[in-house]
Amino acid sequence: MEEIIAQHFANLRSKDAHLRYASFEFIMTQTREKVNWAYEVWDDLLDLTRTGDNHQRTIGVQVLSNLAKSDPKQRMLKDFEQLLVVTKDDKFVTARHSLQSLWKIAIVSKDLETKVVESLTARYNECVNEKNGTLIRYDILEVFRKIYDRLSNDKLKARAVLLIEAEDDAKYRKKYMGLWKDLLKLT
Repeated sequence: MEEIIAQHFANLRSKDAHLRYASFEFIMTQTREKVNWAYEVWDDLLDLTRTGDNHQRTIGVQVLSNLAKSDPKQRMLKDFEQLLVVTKDDKFVTARHSLQSLWKIAIVSKDLETKVVESLTARYNECVNEKNGTLIRYDILEVFRKIYDRLSNDKLKARAVLLIEAEDDAKYRKKYMGLWKDLLKLT
């Protein structure tokens, strides 16, 4: 790994918010495409999701989500649960940003798609009584839509519609359906 990339990864643990964010942006740009150094930082990023502050925890999830395409050993299949834990973080913004990045994992392989979709379906069902349950549900359906837009999986679209139709509150059912309306030809 180039020294400059290594320094940006070191900066992710900085208490200086501006330095940390600048390095995060640099790393996210670098990881838009496959990289050959993913495993050099993988374990440190997993550790960051557990031991970092709220900003660092979500950075760990977001960078690992970007690195999923650079994971020929399919470590993400076993490590995904650690990322999912951050979607239940006490800091809601941390949880939300983490959850919103998971679509990047699902589009890498059929196995990862299944893992992400099954895990987020369970999360969708369990969050109903949480403080921000409706926002979590919206985010999950938005993740499903992003996956669908890249993979055109009609089973995923059908699952999303079933989850939406099971919503008791008409206001939220309409809001959720808005994510899929163009595909369903609804009025």
